[in-house]
Amino acid sequence: MSGIHKNRRLGRVFDSEVQRILDFVARGIGVRLVGAPGSGKTTVLHSVMSNLEKTGVAVHFISGLRTHRTIPYAAIKGLGLDVRPGRSGVLDIADVFTSQLAKTGKHLLVVDDLHLVDSESLAVLEAVRRRSDCPMVATAPEMWALSRGQLAVLNNGREAHLQLDPLHYEQVHLLIAQILGAPADAETTARILTKSAGNPRLIVRIAETASLSNLLVMKDKKWCMVGDTLWNEHLRGTIEALLGELNADEFTALHIMSILGTARVDVLHKVIQPEALEGLERRGFLTVLADHHNGSIAAISPPVIADYFRGSKKLRDRKLLRSKIAGVLEAAPQEAPETRTTADSLSRVLSALRLERGDHDALTSRHFHDHNADRERIRFERWQANKTVANAAALLRIYWGAPVDIERARRVCAETTNFDADPRDLLFVKVTEAMLAIQDGQGPSVAVDILQNFAGDYRDFRADVENAVVFLSASHGRVPEDTSQGSVALEGRGQGMGSLVRGLVELYRFKPAAALEAVEGAGDDDAFSHLRPFIRGFALFAAGRVEESLVFALDWRAEARKNLDQFGVVTSSYVAAHGLLYRGHFEEAEYLMSSVFAMGRPGFVVDSLYDAMLRLAGLRHATTAIMPALSIAAQARTDIPDVGPLPGIGKGAYELIAHYNAQPSAFDRKATKLIRRQLKSGYVLEAMMTALLCTCLCPGRPVLDLLQKILREGGISVHDQFIAIAAAVVEGDYNLLGLLLKHYEPDIDTYQVGLLLRGALKRHVIEGDAAAADSMTQASSIFAVRFPSANEQLSFNSFRTTPLTEREIEIAVMAGHRTNAEIGEHLGISARTVENHISNALRKTGATSRISLFMLVGTSLPPRDPG
Repeated sequence: MSGIHKNRRLGRVFDSEVQRILDFVARGIGVRLVGAPGSGKTTVLHSVMSNLEKTGVAVHFISGLRTHRTIPYAAIKGLGLDVRPGRSGVLDIADVFTSQLAKTGKHLLVVDDLHLVDSESLAVLEAVRRRSDCPMVATAPEMWALSRGQLAVLNNGREAHLQLDPLHYEQVHLLIAQILGAPADAETTARILTKSAGNPRLIVRIAETASLSNLLVMKDKKWCMVGDTLWNEHLRGTIEALLGELNADEFTALHIMSILGTARVDVLHKVIQPEALEGLERRGFLTVLADHHNGSIAAISPPVIADYFRGSKKLRDRKLLRSKIAGVLEAAPQEAPETRTTADSLSRVLSALRLERGDHDALTSRHFHDHNADRERIRFERWQANKTVANAAALLRIYWGAPVDIERARRVCAETTNFDADPRDLLFVKVTEAMLAIQDGQGPSVAVDILQNFAGDYRDFRADVENAVVFLSASHGRVPEDTSQGSVALEGRGQGMGSLVRGLVELYRFKPAAALEAVEGAGDDDAFSHLRPFIRGFALFAAGRVEESLVFALDWRAEARKNLDQFGVVTSSYVAAHGLLYRGHFEEAEYLMSSVFAMGRPGFVVDSLYDAMLRLAGLRHATTAIMPALSIAAQARTDIPDVGPLPGIGKGAYELIAHYNAQPSAFDRKATKLIRRQLKSGYVLEAMMTALLCTCLCPGRPVLDLLQKILREGGISVHDQFIAIAAAVVEGDYNLLGLLLKHYEPDIDTYQVGLLLRGALKRHVIEGDAAAADSMTQASSIFAVRFPSANEQLSFNSFRTTPLTEREIEIAVMAGHRTNAEIGEHLGISARTVENHISNALRKTGATSRISLFMLVGTSLPPRDPG
């Protein structure tokens, strides 16, 4: 692949940043673009230059080179200026350059790697910038201490500051698909993200070299790892170039850290000089995080650098260095884990989540992986030495949340002795064995047989086995008709497995009050940890107590992260993601789910929640993306039923929306059929959420009737305002709709009402009802003015990635149901100008028609009031 072609593909990841720079330059504002080495600064710069040159802008490009920074005028001579012999001083060259910038037309000065430009060229640039108002776009390292000369060049005129952050999981997924021609599976994507720390250059090189080295193979149209490593010798040159600026002490410090692995900062200070650590942190090669002990931990970033040191034959045998480190580690004190409780505040937990976004997903994931691997190894060795039920349960608990070694898990279940076992541990092992049977594809019936055979041998466990059977049957097939008058095993509340299973079943059946009642109490003696808080958190959400659910789930997630508890992180994140999405906190939801994906596929008990979040994240592509095949939802397993016990676990709702064929009547039929199937299985909560989402996206009478019936039978009244507005929309009663919107009091459905109005507008556009579309446009605009936050798109980051200008979006919103002349009259511009804007929007988005353009853009901006 040529460098130009590769940069073009990589550039698509930075469409948002490129557009922001173009907007600044169009207004005469310069831009300082900063980021770590390999973050994509040069790629963004070349994309900006290409876009501007197509529009006739004269771009004057200067590049700093590491090998040329001591050569006088090296950078400025690259412009090829016509300097007269004998007049080659700073001011002489500045005169010639300034005259070039003063020529007719638009000009842009571009400086790549300003920190590598020689001093004489900097002096010329400073003089030119003082004489010309031409904007400048310059790149520099993120943490670099700029010299006075470099600052003198930058600090002239208006300047915007733009930082390139590490890529998150979904962007890595897209980039891999673009580079290799097909997406990778979830585990491979997570591993590449972890090793690269989200660095675009490293993502590309790791993916390419792993493919060339046959470390990645194609299975089921996805790239998958064949082993447990991606390191290969083809990466060596890339890493050496990355480390080219390090001095000897910093290089040795990285080698020490590669031997130590993730380590406490106080330990590092015993073997590495503080100046070297500070230099590495300043350059971005060391990342410090708070861990679950008192103090902080540090690790190499990006982690692939550690693989370089460990894989180098020249470096890995430095025995004196290893002996010194070993001596320090023996003396390092161990500290007890810290326990802490937090206050109940939505603003606090959201602020904490936003601050967390500054951390590296890759380093956090690596910390989890190392912790899980160490625990798994120690507990397996302990079980090998003494194959008791207690040791078996301790090991299997890890596999409920962390990646599972199937062969080891089977062996533990088969070889463990049951003598003198704690009843809770014995039950846990047998339930785990039953769940492994389902994981292996043997089906729920085999799992039930395992449990019933166990109950036959241990009759004291009969009630617990009955509860476990209900749990497996309800979660993998059909919910019992009524638990209140059925098995004695499900009676009771507060403590015991019966209360947990009853609470879960009531949650499936959309009876949140009963679910909350069933799980009252601390549950300190629960055999299955995290099931009680999961039921409580999601029942709060189902009951319409969304803010309480969010606070509960995010506090729980923070504690789980602190304790390196992957099971807790996944389960709490699933609850929190629903609350964040429901309240319109899309950027926070995107980050939260991305941080879960970065850890890789979890243990077999919560992998269904992991897949559910992949589908939730994939809704963005399903509703707005041009290439839905690249959606990360494709990484979710497809060999599952259409219906599931909780929203997103079954694939039916996602498939319905992803394959929405823009025919509202067909959508109504398919949605109604799916919801009835969900109700028939007893998954009433999933049916309610599906009906609510479908009503928002494409409001129609059949689905709305089902939604009303579900809420009425469940005794849920928190959605009454939404239902009344939806009924007015479906009936086309715009007078009533106007009154309802005028007197609407903000509640949990404020975002859903905005989505409903935009969905109705799209439906009218597709059906060709221009009058109804105009009425809905007016209603949607009025509501958007009252509640601006309710006008966000369903997509998590549509505004950050759209290549369209505000005017192009505004016109695209009306392009679905108005002619060019009507749009021009409404906006006070000519029909020809409207046509030009629509042509540009079609070209930028890849849309093939005015209606498809409208569907992609949605109603991002409310149309202007014609009055």
